Amino acid sequence: MNLEEIFALMDRFEKSGLDVLKIEQEDFTIVLKKHPAVPASQPVMIASHPATPQAAPVAAPTTQEGAEGISAAAPGAPDLEVITSPIVGTFYRAPSPDAPPFVEEGQRVERGQTLCIIEAMKIMNELEAEFPMEIVRVLAENGQMVEYGTPLFEVRRL
Repeated sequence: MNLEEIFALMDRFEKSGLDVLKIEQEDFTIVLKKHPAVPASQPVMIASHPATPQAAPVAAPTTQEGAEGISAAAPGAPDLEVITSPIVGTFYRAPSPDAPPFVEEGQRVERGQTLCIIEAMKIMNELEAEFPMEIVRVLAENGQMVEYGTPLFEVRRL
């Protein structure tokens, strides 16, 4: 297999629905894997969604999903938004166990400031503020496993 064939294979693999592809020949083996995690060298810009009220687990949903996947704000909290996890991993409030948290409830945060770290596959992904905000509530616990879309912070735009 020459280099051109390998690049063509990589291109087709990227467009396919496969997560892993392994090809074994007598003299070589090629393994292609897709990883959804963002490398640690690139901070993750977070997306925000309007807040939903905290309800009992059996309560009916109080928001409706819009065309872009952004929830409509609840009548009681139209100025609050929820920052959700962009990846699956472990949520950390601080850079190390003995360090203070990146942000606290009531704190004002500037655009680009680190909010938390989500560790995915031994890579530390920093989540940065996409806009100036005030942290109203921290919704995730330090060390908690989070999934894509897990609410992390309830915030108010400044």
